[in-house]
Amino acid sequence: MKARTILASLGVLVASLALASAADLNLGTWTLNESKSTFTPGMTKNTKVVYAAAGDMIKCSVDGVDKDGKATHNDWTGKFDGKDYPLVGDPNADTRACTKVDDHTLTLVNKKGGKVVSTGKIVIAPDGRSRTLTASGTDASGREMKTTAVYDKQ
Repeated sequence: MKARTILASLGVLVASLALASAADLNLGTWTLNESKSTFTPGMTKNTKVVYAAAGDMIKCSVDGVDKDGKATHNDWTGKFDGKDYPLVGDPNADTRACTKVDDHTLTLVNKKGGKVVSTGKIVIAPDGRSRTLTASGTDASGREMKTTAVYDKQ
């Protein structure tokens, strides 16, 4: 009898954990689909984005390549509550604020020294298999940049 109770409890726990992780469609690894994306020439391309739960926050790690083909990496840990959280490793910004609009949409604002340097909108496809980031802003030299980056979920 105890074995059945323990197994039933474990089953409920596993199902609860699965539902909790499925609750946020952003979580997981996303890779750039370059053939479906457009970038301002010379701008950094973020090739892999990973969202993971970090306690009651979300950790976002981004890998890519700059205009010279050198590897780039930045990390952000925060909530989708519209508040600024530190952004580490991005030469163009030092904070990011993300706001969850609905289950499929996030908006983001990157700032450097308190000044907005870029804004964007991330929309996850209805099937959850791809996401599109539309962003605009300026780089460190003040040059305008725009991107539409499409990512596939891994």
